[in-house]
Amino acid sequence: MLILGIAGGTGSGKTTVVNQILHELPAGEVCVISQDSYYKQNDNLSYEERTKINFDHPKAIDFELLVDHLTRLKSGEVIEQPVYSFITHNRTKDTLITHPRKVVIVEGILIFNNRELLDLFDIKIFVHADADERLTRRIRRDIEERGRDISEVLNRYQTTLKPMHQQFIEPTKNYADIIIPNDRYNTVAVDIVRTVISHKL
Repeated sequence: MLILGIAGGTGSGKTTVVNQILHELPAGEVCVISQDSYYKQNDNLSYEERTKINFDHPKAIDFELLVDHLTRLKSGEVIEQPVYSFITHNRTKDTLITHPRKVVIVEGILIFNNRELLDLFDIKIFVHADADERLTRRIRRDIEERGRDISEVLNRYQTTLKPMHQQFIEPTKNYADIIIPNDRYNTVAVDIVRTVISHKL
């Protein structure tokens, strides 16, 4: 099994890169695990309290469960990924049955912030994008997909997203084996990733 870690700031284009890699690999040989599924369970907090959580800080992530799940996949076990709701800011009762695959892609903004997780990655990729471009994508996504309003998105960007990016995300670029500058479709970089995957498999 080959485990790829794909990190980068919010709105950097990680999903685009993941989809390009998926397109290059045979169906059934790859699965994707999103860091977003592993936000900590917060049943003990009210909805109002949950809205105030800093979701861009490493403490918001259940790294212990994520490491455990990856380790079990590597051992050939089937796992039940949590399903997270951005509407309620909490895990749902559902889970996603995930089978071991030849290639496992783990993507998320904070995945290079945990040493155990870093050690599990065979290839570490960082997707880099201009800050203005990332903000534009984040605004569009949060309004269209997550039911936020513009003032809420901008306020979160200024108070948490930007400072957290500078403190916890940008510095982890140093751990990357490959840095992909995401200006739309970077086919050369994806070709390199595909070649590395083929070679390692």
